[in-house]
Parts: sequence; C-alpha cells; structure tokens
Amino acid sequence: MRSKTLTIVLAVLLVTLFSGIAFASAEAGHADSGVLLKDFLYRVLSFSVAMAILVYYLAKPMKKGLAGRREEIEKALAEAKQAKEDAEAKFAEYDRKLAQATEEIAGISDAIRREGELEKQKIIANAQEMAIKIEQDAEKTAELEIAKARTELQREAVQLAVGVAEELLEKNFTKEDDTRLIDEYMQKVGDLH
Repeated sequence: MRSKTLTIVLAVLLVTLFSGIAFASAEAGHADSGVLLKDFLYRVLSFSVAMAILVYYLAKPMKKGLAGRREEIEKALAEAKQAKEDAEAKFAEYDRKLAQATEEIAGISDAIRREGELEKQKIIANAQEMAIKIEQDAEKTAELEIAKARTELQREAVQLAVGVAEELLEKNFTKEDDTRLIDEYMQKVGDLH
C-alpha cells in the first residue's frame, strides 16, 4: 500500500516538473529564464515538501480508517451470512415440525376413526344379542299364555326395547340409530303375530 502511495506522489511530482519545464522554456515575456526556472523549482520543492508532510501524517490515519471500515463491512457481511444461515435453519426446523405435526394429526384421526368403528360394531353386536335374547324370552312366554301372552309380550318387548334403546342411545347411539333399531324390532315382533 505504501509503494502505491509513493508511486502516486512521484507521478504527481514528475507531471508537475515536466509541465513547469515546458512552461519555463516557452517565451513568457521579458523575464530571465533562469529566474523563472528557480521560481518554478522552488515551487515544485515547496509542493513536494507539503505533499510529503501530508502523506506522512495522513497516510496512517487514512489506512487505519479504511482498514477499520473494511473490517466493519466484513463483520457486517459475516453477521448477515450467519443471520441468513440461522434463519434457514429455523425455517427447516419449523418445516420439519410442521410435517411431523401433520403426520401426528393424521395418525390420531385414523386412530379415532378405528376406535369409533370398533365401538359401533360392539354396540350393534350387543343390540343384536339383546334382541335375540328378548325374542327367545318372548317365544317362551307366548307358548305358555297364547292370547294374554301376545299382548303382554308386545307391551313388554316394546318397553324393554325402548328402555335398552334409550340407554344405548343415551350412551352411544344417535337418533338415526335409535329409529332404525326400533323399526327393526317392531318388524320382528310383528312377524311373530
């Protein structure tokens, strides 16, 4: 860096020197060329000394200032790069967590559906078993008392079915399941007549 500064200073001095020589050699009036040359050399010397003093005292602070600025820029670039990498890492982590959450939600949803289907099948099986049991009880009662038993059986069967259905409905059935079971039972009891 110092050699560049020295080269620039020398180039400025040479340009000034040659332009002064060219000016001095031209006819500039009646003045003696020796006086002009001395004046010019004095001015070149004064300029050179002033430039040398300025370069000597200002070169170090300028270098330090420029080096400090360079370091600040490099530090800012490094911080920006690190911030970008951190942001990309966080984005990748959040993306991964989102994918995991989506998979977990799908798994939970499937498990709930399976459990609901199993519960539905259990309820239907229990209802069918109860209906079979009620039907068997109704047949035994109908054999003992034909006329009285038919009306009694229908009343009891309806009450029992309604009670069981109400219990099941309160626990597990919807209105549509309740209506369907009652209709099926009434049809079965009607077939007994």
